[in-house]
Amino acid sequence: MKTPNNYKIAGIIPARYASSRFPGKPLAMIGSRTMIRRVFEQASKALEHVYVATDDERIYKAVTDFGGKAIMTSPDHMSGTDRCSEAADKIMENTGSAVDIVINIQGDEPFIRPEQIRLLADCFDSEEVELATLIRKVDTGEDIFNPNQPKVIVNISGDAIYFSRSVIPFIRDAEKAVWAEKHTYFKHIGLYAYRTETLKKITKLQRSTLELAESLEQNRWIENGFKIRTAITKWESIGIDTPEDLEKARLILEEFDKNC
Repeated sequence: MKTPNNYKIAGIIPARYASSRFPGKPLAMIGSRTMIRRVFEQASKALEHVYVATDDERIYKAVTDFGGKAIMTSPDHMSGTDRCSEAADKIMENTGSAVDIVINIQGDEPFIRPEQIRLLADCFDSEEVELATLIRKVDTGEDIFNPNQPKVIVNISGDAIYFSRSVIPFIRDAEKAVWAEKHTYFKHIGLYAYRTETLKKITKLQRSTLELAESLEQNRWIENGFKIRTAITKWESIGIDTPEDLEKARLILEEFDKNC
């Protein structure tokens, strides 16, 4: 895929085997396919260049066996962003071709929509955008107080001001039960894109106080002066963090395949 400005985009899917809550998660079966294969195939509907970045030979082999592209990376990375940065370097070295924009696609979201990836890529139609992510309007009745679902506030240009596990903004002089009726809240959808030169810069930053407080790495970028453009998606993300989540995913698989 090329943007109107003819940038080359690479979709990179970080995938680790060692997970404390769900070891071997990328190779878990959802229907007739592994989770990582489902993510790869969904991403490939939106992008021409898609790679799995892994530190495990089993995942590498599983991807290449079904015809996907995989890159071996260091086991020492602290985040998917760091893994994407190494993978981008290796892709450019192996292909001899520049990668202008990297889209970091979560390896545990087998139901990601190609439309979401395209929406994120479209953010880079603007030359000023260096980082981008997706957000979703919270529907009436949703639990905005769940700390496992980060919220975000944005400015009038659509750039993120701050990400928090708390509810932001705080609505003064109103009961919490009606906050979602008083203000439009946004939930963060954990899909990121970066210009490659920006990706190199942010991976060199030291962990910041706001990142450590919230355990949200994107706050490190904001705290260091980087702007994160947001785009609004109507689709919820469905991440698989535990074996229990996997069972839920299997239940919705048939309906998802029917609609996609």
